[in-house]
Amino acid sequence: MADVTEETVRVVREGDRDRYLSVLFAPEAKRPALFALYAFNVEIARIRDLIHEPLPGEIRLQWWRDAILGEAPAAGNPVAEALIRTIREYEMPPAAFDNMIEARLFDLYDDPMPSRTDLEGYCGETASALIQLAGLALDRDAALATADLAGHAGCAQAIAGLLRSLPIHLARGQCYVPRDVLSAAGTSPEEFVAEKGGAAGKRAVAAMIALAREHLAQFEAGAREMPPPLRPAYLPAALASAYLAVLSKTSADPFSRVSAVSPLGRHMVMTRRAFFGWR
Repeated sequence: MADVTEETVRVVREGDRDRYLSVLFAPEAKRPALFALYAFNVEIARIRDLIHEPLPGEIRLQWWRDAILGEAPAAGNPVAEALIRTIREYEMPPAAFDNMIEARLFDLYDDPMPSRTDLEGYCGETASALIQLAGLALDRDAALATADLAGHAGCAQAIAGLLRSLPIHLARGQCYVPRDVLSAAGTSPEEFVAEKGGAAGKRAVAAMIALAREHLAQFEAGAREMPPPLRPAYLPAALASAYLAVLSKTSADPFSRVSAVSPLGRHMVMTRRAFFGWR
């Protein structure tokens, strides 16, 4: 079993509370691997928060790529050390991490998301891939047989997360809502960012909620047969339904307020799914 440092656990606890809670439902022997994966995700996802120009962000992402490939020293970075041990112990494909890092390049710039297909690709290389990798640590054979399930779960989770982060993205001038979705709603990326709301913006958000629910429905239909050992990998995605419900309320203002679910509510959802699955 790979060791895990308090620093790696802290990164997840402070940077990704939902995934932190989900790890507590995993067998103790598997937790170090999950913490390592999720801490790595926190580190590459928050690079945009730490930089003022894209180039330093690209350099940081390249460092992670080199460290995973053994081309840069990881000693002294507890998250990188834990991740590399996990990759080796569970024979995880380096290409999955390379693709995840490549997808995160989009975060560093203010270019609009071109299309729904591009958005689903971004979600697949980030959230879906993370679910699949966590599954490899929990039950390799079962994870390899449920790649489609991870794809839909990750898309639902990631789209809900992007909608919850709208106020942050709009303040930066970022637009993750695809251009074709915005066009169908009667607006453009430039107008969506500038107006931060309006009738067209609300239609675009409604379309994104519908897209997330489409993936969520496909995930939940397949999740009825999910092998129990895989459940901890999918617990963060189980919260997508609750987040989408909050975003759909008439009182919701996704353009200026980050939609939230109470800690108790999140814990109850995870507990139910961890013990009873998606039956």
